[in-house]
Amino acid sequence: MSIWDYFIYFAVVSVVLWATGAFYAWRDKRSRSVSVTATGLVVFLAFIIALWTSVGHPPLRTMGETRLWYSFFLPLVGLVVYGRWHYRWILSFSTLLATVFICVNIFKPEIHTKTLMPALQSPWFAPHVIVYMFAYAIMGAATLMAAYQLFKMNRRQVSTEHSIFESLDELVRIGLAFLTFGMLFGALWAKEAWGHYWSWDPKETWAAITWFAYLLYLHYRQLPHQRPPLALWMLIGAFILLQMCWWGINYLPSAQGISVHTYSS
Repeated sequence: MSIWDYFIYFAVVSVVLWATGAFYAWRDKRSRSVSVTATGLVVFLAFIIALWTSVGHPPLRTMGETRLWYSFFLPLVGLVVYGRWHYRWILSFSTLLATVFICVNIFKPEIHTKTLMPALQSPWFAPHVIVYMFAYAIMGAATLMAAYQLFKMNRRQVSTEHSIFESLDELVRIGLAFLTFGMLFGALWAKEAWGHYWSWDPKETWAAITWFAYLLYLHYRQLPHQRPPLALWMLIGAFILLQMCWWGINYLPSAQGISVHTYSS
């Protein structure tokens, strides 16, 4: 049997623990919420480590494997946000999104144990993808917070507008820092694998567009006469660009057969 045959058991236990942690968060039982959610993360990480050991390389190659990391980082970032700013709803949203990615991996299995092609055997490949997945999870949490604030604005519930923007700015700065490190690791990986740091490959181009979009948001937030709703929509737009960078480029004609980030062959 493949290690993936046991994934559903780890996943169910993890989701139940994350959902329980979200329940405790709504009831303002922070210590229980944190401990239960953290236990779920340990269970899920145990499967990632077991898979890593089984296949003999970091599970980062296929979309299924990157969804695995995203499913792990979403509750982790949710836990960090909850611990830092005490937003009771964040654990519910992070659990829901992680469950969606887990269900996709369960009901739409892919070939997860292929032998890595030479380009993916670089020591820079693993930190590049892991850092990016963590950055994606952080930006996902920021997007949820932006959407929630827009909803409150539409209902004229804006009493916490200033404080939530402080939280958003801090979260985006952290996420942008990880995006920057991810790009640097990617450049070092590209130099070793293909002989150059940057080639304006479709994936690289959209990564740069995404990076500048979040940088634009942070600069806009420094303007003296900014419009809060526009800033929130900028964050949502940046996250859409991030999705294009992550998986949307696979459907672009410009990436078919010529992108160095296509590993299906």
